[in-house]
Amino acid sequence: MTTTIYVNARLIDGTGAEPVTDATVVVTDGRFGYVGLAAGAPVTPADAEVVDLDGRTLLPGFFDCHVHFVVDSTRDLFGGVLQTRRSLATFERAERLRRTLHAGVTSARDLCGLDAGYRDAIAGGLIDGPRLHVAIRMIGHTGGHSDFTLPTGIDVTSMVEPMGDLADTPDEARVATRRLLRDGADVIKIAATGGVASPTDQPEDEGLTVEEISAVVDEVRRHRGRPVAAHAQGAAGIRNALRGGVTSIEHGYLIDDEGIDLMLERGAFLVPTLSTGEMLTAPGLPRHIYEKKARLVDAAQERISEAIRRGVKVAMGTDAGASAHDRNLRELGHLRKVGMSPLAAIRAGTLVSAELLGVDGELGSVTTGKLADLVVCDGDPLADLGVLAEPDNIVLVAQGGRVVKRSF
Repeated sequence: MTTTIYVNARLIDGTGAEPVTDATVVVTDGRFGYVGLAAGAPVTPADAEVVDLDGRTLLPGFFDCHVHFVVDSTRDLFGGVLQTRRSLATFERAERLRRTLHAGVTSARDLCGLDAGYRDAIAGGLIDGPRLHVAIRMIGHTGGHSDFTLPTGIDVTSMVEPMGDLADTPDEARVATRRLLRDGADVIKIAATGGVASPTDQPEDEGLTVEEISAVVDEVRRHRGRPVAAHAQGAAGIRNALRGGVTSIEHGYLIDDEGIDLMLERGAFLVPTLSTGEMLTAPGLPRHIYEKKARLVDAAQERISEAIRRGVKVAMGTDAGASAHDRNLRELGHLRKVGMSPLAAIRAGTLVSAELLGVDGELGSVTTGKLADLVVCDGDPLADLGVLAEPDNIVLVAQGGRVVKRSF
């Protein structure tokens, strides 16, 4: 039995509860034991390691529910990635995974790009990275957001790492779902609207039909169940996705009042990925991507704010790949700007995200009995969420009690 005791901590446990000052957190064999005031802590075992946090803040490990480790920028999807040897690309992805973990993200959901081998390599201890859930590819229709065929007729993603699975009828959508389940997908991702990076559609365009989405959801149900995540930016496609029964709306930038009603009625999660606004300052961004994204930014702020005001469940996701991979926790500051309190933003990035992934029984909060994924940062994130946004301020990261980063 191994025991580590973190003392002199400011504890933010991820549940939304007020912080506990002068807290002690005991980790035994990779799980949280005692969590609470130092005055009530058990007697320290003689062989325990004691880590004095000297007033630093201890939080649960964070989640990023929407990432793409296969690329490092939107520009890279059409440029440098085509010039990188596949073996080198594998090591580059492993480095992105490591940097993301060291930035405080201990669990992540790759929503198309990585195959299940990366997930298994992390679980097996071969590489360091967040605990992964993978979608592998995204199901969409011909000419839609999962179709990256350029005007030349070349599908750039098929030349590197297939990211789309095309389906143009309910039966084809069902078969595509079966392929993804066969390939080890933890989550099925569908394109309910067009998007910013895809070459031949617009974010307001509708993607898969309600019938096609329903076929995906039903097929997933028949196979022990998985979450179904919908790329959905335009209002009509968001409504289609919700009527089809998806678990989460990814982006949701133009959600209307009817869409919010449906989210509340069906208990769906919203993953706003507001960090994607940062791509507008990226050097060399293709003009068609810039123009599509620029017209969404202000509307997204307004509509996501309204969804939050009305009580839609929000989980944290960044769409990293379009934004920086090791600056994931900047998203918390964006959530603050659209109306969340610092505690609510942290809860979105921890416990609510764990609920979306179906792992809240084991992860997402500093709670007795759960796996000890934790982050320690310098400063007080309730006074300034920006302290979490800089990886240098993340001074300790542990997964299942194993310390993977420590810089004090």
